[in-house]
Amino acid sequence: MNKSNCVKCFMTCLIILLIGTSGCVPYKKIKYFNDIDELSEPTANPMKSKTIFPFEKLQITVLSTDEQTADLLNSYGQGNANRLKGYVVDETGYINYPFVGRIQVSGLTLLEAGNKISDAMSGLITKPEVIVSSMDNMVTVMGEVGNQGRYLINEDFINIYQALALGGGLSQYADRKKVILLRNENNRLIHYKLDLTNSKIASSPLYYIIPNDIIIVEPLRNKSYSYQNSTITTLLTAMTAIISILFITNVASR
Repeated sequence: MNKSNCVKCFMTCLIILLIGTSGCVPYKKIKYFNDIDELSEPTANPMKSKTIFPFEKLQITVLSTDEQTADLLNSYGQGNANRLKGYVVDETGYINYPFVGRIQVSGLTLLEAGNKISDAMSGLITKPEVIVSSMDNMVTVMGEVGNQGRYLINEDFINIYQALALGGGLSQYADRKKVILLRNENNRLIHYKLDLTNSKIASSPLYYIIPNDIIIVEPLRNKSYSYQNSTITTLLTAMTAIISILFITNVASR
């Protein structure tokens, strides 16, 4: 084999190697539902009422025909002009409400907490109606998403897909089978693993995200390969350019 044929052979091998190290992600790994064709009926997942947890901040609004007393009570929950102060549930599940004292609210729904606070102040104000709502509901989205960050949510519940959408959605290298959910339960940080490619996630209690949840999207192995391949591809491109010059020079000198 002469020099020209050697160069041609080597260039062909380089091209094949470049194609093989391109780091493509298989189609099934970037789909959300790989079992969508197997679904025969809708998946049921009734949304449960949100319950209050320790360290949550609550807004408490009192309504009553006794407007003066109601306004006085509501003023205690106000901060400055730009931010509500609210009431923070302590580590034991209690809030300290003015003129009433400590009230246990952890584990109750917002409606149940409102009724309990209303009963506690019944001797203080005429026919009180208490509305309890959550404040500063935040969810953190990290990893292989468009925009990592901590996001404010206006609802008591959002689902996992809505939470990921807040972070700009998943990147091309996101591993949809390895989405980690960190949640504080009973003063313990619990790690859950979610598989977004399985439609049964919609029937899981983890489908709904609650305030202070942290979502971490793990990368595919292809991403680590792509980092390696970028260096290899750069070197191979340089080598190909050099060989091309040598090949052209060799042809021109004949």
